[in-house]
Amino acid sequence: MGSFSMWHWLIVLVIVLLLFGRGKIPELMGDVAKGIKSFKKGMNDEDTTPESTTAKTVDHKADETK
Repeated sequence: MGSFSMWHWLIVLVIVLLLFGRGKIPELMGDVAKGIKSFKKGMNDEDTTPESTTAKTVDHKADETK
């Protein structure tokens, strides 16, 4: 029950190639990179929102008639 033998690694490699096929892993990594880039862009867009869309505070004056 030590490490895997050469046959185990060969079977795992064949299964991975059957599941993902040739060229599918780079496509998957490209999609992941696009997702990360859009997430970063969304975070930057959130930081640079115009002040007109942000909440404004209202100054309240104390009642001077007391």
